[in-house]
Amino acid sequence: MTGTELDLHGFGTATLHEAGAAPLPPQIRPLDRSWWVCGRVFTVDLAPGHNIWLHRAIYAAQPGDILVARANGGFEYGYWGDIMTHAALERRLGGLVIDGCVRDSADLLRLRLPVFARGLCVRGTGKDASRGGLQGTLIIGGTTVRPGDIVVGDADGVVVVPPADLAEVTARAEQREQKEESVRARLLAGESTLDIYGLA
Repeated sequence: MTGTELDLHGFGTATLHEAGAAPLPPQIRPLDRSWWVCGRVFTVDLAPGHNIWLHRAIYAAQPGDILVARANGGFEYGYWGDIMTHAALERRLGGLVIDGCVRDSADLLRLRLPVFARGLCVRGTGKDASRGGLQGTLIIGGTTVRPGDIVVGDADGVVVVPPADLAEVTARAEQREQKEESVRARLLAGESTLDIYGLA
């Protein structure tokens, strides 16, 4: 993890979203709720039902990169499994975020590479390379994802921050954390949320 990603370390995705980070679809969740990712985006565009570009991405990405893949609506396939996880670990990648499904979940949970996906599907994939590619701009659930963006994922979801917005998002996240800590203190002192937020 570089200094850039460290700026977001410790902030939950809800806080980052409130601070300006763009969310990916809420269906994309970690296989293990304890998993957390934060790193530089390496984008992967897939043809529905084909995963050749994920194989290629494993060897094109740099250590620590998070593969962010779009299945273009072909959700009922298992694009990623234990073999690819082994390969990604050997390459020291930071994780996978895919707008699609994966399989071999027991092995993925045992191997511990953070994987965020729409769900599980046993159906295999083909290897058509005529469509798709690497390091292009993706639109996932209305959010634009570009190579080099910072992606953060936890049990609540996944958000993306462009590098140009990093300082502002970090500052807003810190302010929100401080404000919420103040609210917690006031609750412990006996005030109500109705009073604190002027809802009474």
